[in-house]
Amino acid sequence: MDFSERNFTNEFVFQASRSSGPGGQNVNKVSSKVELRFSVNDSQLLSEEEKIIVAEKLSNKMNKLGEIVLVAQTDRSQLKNKEKVIEKFYLLLERALMPRIKRYKTRPTRASVERRLESKRVLSGIKTNRKEPGLE
Repeated sequence: MDFSERNFTNEFVFQASRSSGPGGQNVNKVSSKVELRFSVNDSQLLSEEEKIIVAEKLSNKMNKLGEIVLVAQTDRSQLKNKEKVIEKFYLLLERALMPRIKRYKTRPTRASVERRLESKRVLSGIKTNRKEPGLE
């Protein structure tokens, strides 16, 4: 499922502000930090099923208004930060909507069971040897 084919740019709301951290005078003057807001509920490009899945899986990235909020502030350029936050959005959406692979139950191999039991015997022996002699 490739979401870069869908053009979400009309649904993005960008906000630029001053970045934190090192950078000297550039940090104080230039608004290079970019914040992307995407309203999941108001999206025309996501189906109702996709909206539900995104809301469940990305609830930690959403605010109370149902918007996904992403921030990029690593570069000194606002344009580069904007590109990074868009890339981050598409990657996040792709991971959220990727179907889970069903796990099939498997039995442990005989060798793995033997290794586990052997390590338990060794640890038991070590703990037994810690006791003072003559207590039993």
